[in-house]
Amino acid sequence: MREITLSQAVNEAIAEEMRRDPTVFLMGEDVAEAGTPFKVLSGLVEEFGTDRVLDTPISEPGFVGLAVGAAMTGARPIVDLMFGDFIYLVMDQLCNQAAKQHYMSGGKLTVPMVLRTNIGATRRSAAQHSQSLQALVAHIPGVKVAMPSSAYEAKGLMKTAIRDNNPVVIFEDKLMYQDKAPVPEEEYLIPFGEAHIKREGSDITFIATSSMVQVAEKAAALLDAEGISAEVIDPRTIVPLDEATLLASVKKTSRAIVIDEGHQSYGVTAEIASRLNEKAFYHLDAPVLRMGAMDVPVPFSPALEDITVPTPEGVAANARKLCAGEMIHAA
Repeated sequence: MREITLSQAVNEAIAEEMRRDPTVFLMGEDVAEAGTPFKVLSGLVEEFGTDRVLDTPISEPGFVGLAVGAAMTGARPIVDLMFGDFIYLVMDQLCNQAAKQHYMSGGKLTVPMVLRTNIGATRRSAAQHSQSLQALVAHIPGVKVAMPSSAYEAKGLMKTAIRDNNPVVIFEDKLMYQDKAPVPEEEYLIPFGEAHIKREGSDITFIATSSMVQVAEKAAALLDAEGISAEVIDPRTIVPLDEATLLASVKKTSRAIVIDEGHQSYGVTAEIASRLNEKAFYHLDAPVLRMGAMDVPVPFSPALEDITVPTPEGVAANARKLCAGEMIHAA
């Protein structure tokens, strides 16, 4: 199996779906001429032309609104939102319009739109270009939310998203665009709501999203050398969430840490931990622990920025305490 970057995987997925379905088109800032700031979409305009790869003005509410209208009338738009931080600008179009049309029309209208954007701190991009805002969108019924952790997930989830009849937001980690992973050359899709057990374990479960999967795997490797067996699970999608796989793992290990790069308070970690506490309480030997980003704007200072998000060493340290029966108070 060949290895390709996450960037190449996203590009392949979009190109394959555009060849398969003429109603699929791509729009966003600099998606045609510049190939986006991260060069993920390079080459698509040469193949599909400017009728299907559209550069837009710097008006996120405007072009996301256009995409919602196009989706309601038979197209399948893919909207490129240059930075995930800009999702604040499109909350009405995405969460008040796209998410609700199916319900408000009695099922007569659908909005098969994909909004792809990014997350992630420790990229030296400061407070307005480093946020991980997936919890904001996951809170809204009617929107599906995917968070690929590698090139393999990025391609399979993107293809599923494009074919879905609901609005889907895909959050990609900016630092992972050049990370390589095995990706089949033949077509495949990854179903939404199907978690992946990345590593089997028996003593503690790590549930991690996006780039935090790599953090969890590194922490598990550290613990393995000490005789602590950690299971690592990637939910892949947080909406829908594969509760069954997560619960089965926690019932087996009796301990869990949930890791996400969004702010810890009122976030993805809180929601998953709450469900585990509600539905696996009598199987737990310790409270489910949450590890997210500090509840501060992301600093520009590298020394400060690096300590705002979970690290392998921090995850491993908390896992040791949980396995030893020590009480940990969430920050």
